[in-house]
Amino acid sequence: MSFFGIEKYNLLEDVWKDILPKSSTNTIFITPTWQSVWWRRFAAQKQPIIRQILSDGDPIGIIPLLDHGDELTFIGDSNVFDYMDFPVVSGREEEFFSAAWIEIKSMDWVGMRLESIPEDSPTIAFAEKWADSEGYSITITETDKTPYSDLPTSWEEYLLNLRKKDRHELRRKIRRLEATSDYMQREASLHPNDLEESMDEFFRLMSLSGEDKEAFLNSENKKFFLDLASTFSEKNMFKLYFLEIDKTNVAACICFDYDNKCLLYNSGYDPSYSSLSVGLINKAFTIEAAIGNNNSEYNFLKGTERYKYHLGASDRSVFKIDIAR
Repeated sequence: MSFFGIEKYNLLEDVWKDILPKSSTNTIFITPTWQSVWWRRFAAQKQPIIRQILSDGDPIGIIPLLDHGDELTFIGDSNVFDYMDFPVVSGREEEFFSAAWIEIKSMDWVGMRLESIPEDSPTIAFAEKWADSEGYSITITETDKTPYSDLPTSWEEYLLNLRKKDRHELRRKIRRLEATSDYMQREASLHPNDLEESMDEFFRLMSLSGEDKEAFLNSENKKFFLDLASTFSEKNMFKLYFLEIDKTNVAACICFDYDNKCLLYNSGYDPSYSSLSVGLINKAFTIEAAIGNNNSEYNFLKGTERYKYHLGASDRSVFKIDIAR
């Protein structure tokens, strides 16, 4: 299968994979694998524009854009991508963005909308330079937070790092669960023979969690999640955790394990068990699992839900850049 359905892009896939780990904003959402999975599911009728930028013959960055007619965007959708950006070798940003702007200026567009850019991305400063150099209008807007927590080397140390009240509450909730039920957290099998059944159970719990999540889980989004599960479980990056009570699944979390970080992508729980705080506890146990996997960071991804801060999160921002000619 050709990369993004275009034979000439095949060589760029390996270049992209080589550059991304050297980038300051390396994340699973910017991998060519994630972006091509999304494109095949949602945007196969639109033209991707992928260019490599060279310096003295060496690739230093990738331009991954999607042509919507008058508008250019990153390849992706901020509803299912928590981060998007240009993959650029750290230390080569000045060269990359100068050359990339020459390429992008030559394209046929009226507006450019770049979403979900991490707060520490060099793209923000260089996009301002791009616009100023041409007299284009530019708007940079903070659009969301992606709370995260640096992880220690043990669960006990993690608990001690929580605020006193939050530590007491989490321990109390876990003790209550221990006292009232036979429970366990398990990592679901994502073997090809089990994957669809495991994901159907996740969809059931996610739909029960709230009307917004139920509405989100239309047939295409379910297929996209299945595509992600199939693709990234083969790389041991996709993790599906269930909390069981008396052998019944009552909560679920999808996490990604990438670049020594654990990313909480989505979750669900059965509200009839809410008195036992099963959603919160299952997420806490995924933090414990991440510590056990020697992850250095736990990223709660987009949203400022209170539970994230009760579990020790600090904020990072993501931004949108709009440029108009």
